[in-house]
This record gives sequence, C-alpha cells and structure tokens, in this order.
Amino acid sequence: MYAKILLCYDGSREGRLALREGARLAQITGAGVILLAVVETVAGNALAQGVDAGALAHQQADFKAILDEGHQRLSAMGLAPEVRVEFGDPVAAITHVATETGADLVVVGHHKQGFWTRWMSRSVAAALGDSLGCSLLLAQKIVEDSELFRDT
Repeated sequence: MYAKILLCYDGSREGRLALREGARLAQITGAGVILLAVVETVAGNALAQGVDAGALAHQQADFKAILDEGHQRLSAMGLAPEVRVEFGDPVAAITHVATETGADLVVVGHHKQGFWTRWMSRSVAAALGDSLGCSLLLAQKIVEDSELFRDT
C-alpha cells in the first residue's frame, strides 16, 4: 500500500500523535520512513525580531534535538528513518521533500485552530492537500504502546 511515508515532526503533542500513527502504518505496510522537521523562516519575522546568525543556530539546535527524539522513538519501534531538516515555508518544504523522495503518504499532526484563526489564515493541511501529489493523513488517533511494540 505505502512504500515511503514522510512523517512531519515538530515535537509537539500533535506531532507526537502523527509520529506514532505514521510509525504504526509503516510497521504494518513495511514502508520506509522519512522523518522531517521544517524550520519556518520568514524574512519579515526575522527582521522584526532582530534574529541573527546565533539565534538561527540556536533554533537549528532545538530542531536537531526534536529530530533526535523522533529518531529514537522510531528506532525503538523497529524502524530506520532517514532524517531531514528543511528551512522555509512548511507547505513548500514538505511538498518538495515528498516529491524528491517519492513519498506515497505524508503524515502531519492536526493543530486545532479557533474560528478566527482559521478564517484569517489558510491551514497548512488545506494547502498541503492542494499541493501534494500523494496522500495526506492528518493524524489524530492515539496509538497505544501495545500497538507499536508488538510483532507486526
């Protein structure tokens, strides 16, 4: 069913749910896994916040720690993920990596938004649905350890 699954991971609660659900699908299907974190870089925000090279390096270190955590979790589940960090717009970066790697499925966590937030800005999930050439899973299911660490 799936040969390659792209797991988008940011270390949040929603990201952890996506990681677990995507990992379980990879276990069931025998798919390869690409673990991706996207560091959103917006020139306007960087200038407004006075971000310098040191701050960007600190942000990179934070994402490396997040990816290390994700890699450890996936390894404990018997998977051997390829790990990637991309910079820029999340939709563009995820779409690029999915296309480049030939992913059959992209798994992202669902960050709930209030009415006004959703009205004011388009969701990443909606934009991904329009830009991806493969399936998209908005993970919300709680996958228990008993499912993840049993023989597949």
